[in-house]
Amino acid sequence: MDGYVIGPARRIVTEVAVGVKRGSDELLSGSVLSSPNSNMSSMVVTANGNDSKKFKGEDKMDGAPSRVLHIRKLPGEVTETEVIALGLPFGKVTNILMLKEKNQAFLELATEEAAITMVNYYSAVTPHLRNQPIYIQYSNHKELKTDNTLNQRAQAVLQAVTAVQTANTPLSGTTVSESAVTPAQSPVLRIIIDNMYYPVTLDVLHQIFSKFGAVLKIITFTKNNQFQALLQYGDPVNAQQAKLALDGQNIYNACCTLRIDFSKLVNLNVKYNNDKSRDYTRPDLPSGDGQPALDPAIAAAFAKETSLLAVPGALSPLAIPNAAAAAAAAAAGRVGMPGVSAGGNTVLLVSNLNEEMVTPQSLFTLFGVYGDVQRVKILYNKKDSALIQMADGNQSQLAMNHLNGQKMYGKIIRVTLSKHQTVQLPREGLDDQGLTKDFGNSPLHRFKKPGSKNFQNIFPPSATLHLSNIPPSVAEEDLRTLFANTGGTVKAFKFFQRDHKMALLQMATVEEAIQALIDLHNYNLGENHHLRVSFSKSTI
Repeated sequence: MDGYVIGPARRIVTEVAVGVKRGSDELLSGSVLSSPNSNMSSMVVTANGNDSKKFKGEDKMDGAPSRVLHIRKLPGEVTETEVIALGLPFGKVTNILMLKEKNQAFLELATEEAAITMVNYYSAVTPHLRNQPIYIQYSNHKELKTDNTLNQRAQAVLQAVTAVQTANTPLSGTTVSESAVTPAQSPVLRIIIDNMYYPVTLDVLHQIFSKFGAVLKIITFTKNNQFQALLQYGDPVNAQQAKLALDGQNIYNACCTLRIDFSKLVNLNVKYNNDKSRDYTRPDLPSGDGQPALDPAIAAAFAKETSLLAVPGALSPLAIPNAAAAAAAAAAGRVGMPGVSAGGNTVLLVSNLNEEMVTPQSLFTLFGVYGDVQRVKILYNKKDSALIQMADGNQSQLAMNHLNGQKMYGKIIRVTLSKHQTVQLPREGLDDQGLTKDFGNSPLHRFKKPGSKNFQNIFPPSATLHLSNIPPSVAEEDLRTLFANTGGTVKAFKFFQRDHKMALLQMATVEEAIQALIDLHNYNLGENHHLRVSFSKSTI
């Protein structure tokens, strides 16, 4: 089949493992490893559940293959699912033991041949989990016996993964090298995002799926009102690992669920490198007419960010470096959904404000780019500071990530999480000089509607603004004049080719763009059209 790559599991299983060493500290908790030649005493488990972690007479058997593999240098937050996924391309995984306090694990495969294939492959290609290299070697033991009462979580995960594996891979009646990669499995995955309450960009997908292997190409699109993607690996084994580990997982808590299948395609034809499609093997591709590529300066800024992507149930969050601003929505692993109490503090403390210029309305407009502002309170005795209450903890985190250190009215503002849980309204009859305002019922909230397109257009402050809801009677010159009147310089302007209701407008600086957004978002252009202004990731 054209474009089909033979994976590591098809290598000859009798290859000699080179440079595979034994670990000197195979100390196990909550289990007994059995080896036919060892004089090992069973581990003592005390009444309070602690163990002696001691083994006697450990057998060294240097160089001897075993179907039990010892995995070292694991990241502290790694999950059982990720460890199991390392072995799945090579055959059935029959047991697992996690030693999180030692950053180690033991993985038992169904056959010794499968283990040899796995060790040979990972001797040539260093495996990584969460962008950290890990080390795999044969264990000194031939079988892994775990105490299920002390290892319930790992066993539950193994059973769940095995059920998925059995449903997707015809293992019976075939050898490991034949079953691990079947001709029906393509290196291309089809990904559908369900419950997309928060934005998922091409770069978010790249970072999540890259930990299972080199991602060559991604194409994103909307079909049947669902965000979908096609993602191509260099090797179908990587695609299988990713599918088994990620299918059904949530990118953010309680939403953005991944549904993953193998595509019938074996090769993707990518024409443009932009925010909708990318060929990582062809950086020379054009961005496409009317489809601007990501601004390199913004891309560099995004690359510095990291975020916590959460997976459902009892599984631990996945810490994945992230090149997209949108994934800041997952910060702290707490994402709020409408009508659901979200974890994390919803109140922000904003300081170093220009007290001569700032108003509750200006803060509402600026912070409203990143969430639905409920209340704003400028402090009576310290008017260069304000408390801002967002709709949920995710939105406050998002606003803090993007607005801390930005210039507003000539001053660099500082944004931190407040110790307050809510912003108190003034007592009835008390005049606080308009310093406190309740915006809970504002019609200008951008994110009240679940699945709103606004969730897909959350970007850091930039000099380029995205304008929408422009009536047909308003010309380019009208808009240039309007934005110049905010005190800045309009550097460039461009109507969207297919839709003159939208345009990009570039100010001279980010500070000028912030000022223009504050002044002109919801500006009445006539004909019952109120201008919508947001930050763009594009340049003109």
